Amino acid sequence: MTGPLAQGGPGEPVIPDFGEGSDCVVENRLFCPDWVADNWSGVLQPALVEHVKLTVIAVAIGFAISLAAALVTHRLRLAEKPFVVFSAIVYTIPSLALFQLLVPVTGLTVTTVEVALVGYTLLILYRNTLEGLRGVPADVLEAARGMGLTRRQTLWRIELPLAVPAIMAGLRVAVVSTIALATVAALVIPEGLGYPIFLALREAFNTEIIAAGLLAIGLALVADGLLVLAERALTPWARTRRAR
Repeated sequence: MTGPLAQGGPGEPVIPDFGEGSDCVVENRLFCPDWVADNWSGVLQPALVEHVKLTVIAVAIGFAISLAAALVTHRLRLAEKPFVVFSAIVYTIPSLALFQLLVPVTGLTVTTVEVALVGYTLLILYRNTLEGLRGVPADVLEAARGMGLTRRQTLWRIELPLAVPAIMAGLRVAVVSTIALATVAALVIPEGLGYPIFLALREAFNTEIIAAGLLAIGLALVADGLLVLAERALTPWARTRRAR
């Protein structure tokens, strides 16, 4: 990122040395576009790609687990409380504490990060999916039975499609929160947008902190916007109803 700290003489303060570059970089001004351009391909872009990977893997695994659990408890209510209690306990553990608890088991690895991130998605995704399934009107289910649909056909043709808005709402919250939490993963592995932020914090290098932070914010906004578009594509009947 930047150069080492410059050592002053006896009794003199230690002054950060930001190496060679423009006056903006050397003087550590608030934001230096030239530093971003010079370090995009070597620092920021790789960190952004790693951040996306960490988020996609965690949300995909969390969604698969939560969907399976919701489908089971939708039919077997006795299984609901154990899963809710487990996911709620995981959700209440501070991220730093959870990483520390996992490190002795899985080490300073991507697995440690993903296990923690997956754990934080479970409660959100599970509750929204289950509420979406249970929110299907009783008269719609009765009409499906009257048409001769089996329970499996009713689930796939009626219940899951009507639960999409609730499921997508949960996904939006889970994705945005995972993007935020993934920045803390830099405490465990040198990956994601949190890593350049933590490196920059050591020397209080403003540009790198702001650039990586803005990328994380932008990633969250873009991901949320894409999920909104996906929900609209998956629920065309909702647009028709609003048009009327």
